[in-house]
Amino acid sequence: MAEQMFENATVLKWLNYFAENMELDIKKVKILDITAKNKNLIPTVESHRLTLVFTEAGHPDIFYKMWEVGLGDCMVYYNEGSEPTGELLDTPVRDMIDRGINASAAMLIMNENARNTYKIGMDNNNFSRGSVHYVGSEIRSVILNKMHISSADNVCIISGESIAVESALIAEEGHVIAVEYNGNDRATMEENIEKFGVNNISIIDHVDENTMKGLPVPSFTMLVASASMEKEIDTMLKLNPRMEFLIYTLDFRCAADVPEIFARRGIRDVEVVQIAVSKMNSKHLFEAEPAPWLITVRA
Repeated sequence: MAEQMFENATVLKWLNYFAENMELDIKKVKILDITAKNKNLIPTVESHRLTLVFTEAGHPDIFYKMWEVGLGDCMVYYNEGSEPTGELLDTPVRDMIDRGINASAAMLIMNENARNTYKIGMDNNNFSRGSVHYVGSEIRSVILNKMHISSADNVCIISGESIAVESALIAEEGHVIAVEYNGNDRATMEENIEKFGVNNISIIDHVDENTMKGLPVPSFTMLVASASMEKEIDTMLKLNPRMEFLIYTLDFRCAADVPEIFARRGIRDVEVVQIAVSKMNSKHLFEAEPAPWLITVRA
């Protein structure tokens, strides 16, 4: 939007309106303006007991999407109209699934079952199956730990679908660029975006200066090693000479070659580790999962 619809004075008026009409500790309210198109409503409501949501008119399926992911018992506090005046109404999300937003205004969503923290390494069953073979949740936890993503970071994930989703949940004020070369994988990525309600992901089908144009410049790139890896590295370094990388590979020779690939580009701060995970099966025997090398690089 060209103009900021909800300025500080307007936000304060709405906070005061809700505080005057219900018992409310405003210090515990999460404020979310979804007129900024890359804001994640559903993950925010899931992780905060009180979320003050500012929205423009429209969003015909906003409550249906919340109900669909299990937020039907959340209470919505709102009024009729676009000004913080008049009677305060309260209705469960499940009773609002057939209505959209008819005015630019604010609503307070209370989730009594909110989880206070996001735990990295979600079970793979949470993701849409589609065409993707997801990395194990334990390995993904280590990858995300090494990425050190903060809430406002912009990151690029190349061929790492579940990692892109979890990165978007962590970087709630930032942006994730998901590179998916395969059309079926892109479709699965779109299903996951819809399923998790993450709006801060942009999907592109390859890496070059044209596809990256107009997107936020990343500070970190995670990629799965492939034949196009060096081209991807050069493109990302051209965008940001201080780019940090994490490279995933199951190929020992590739892992051994990566330090030299970066050395040729004047970068020598490279760490190579291997992660191994074994799980006990129904016969009480341990089965080893694929053991990838993770290469972290700091320019």
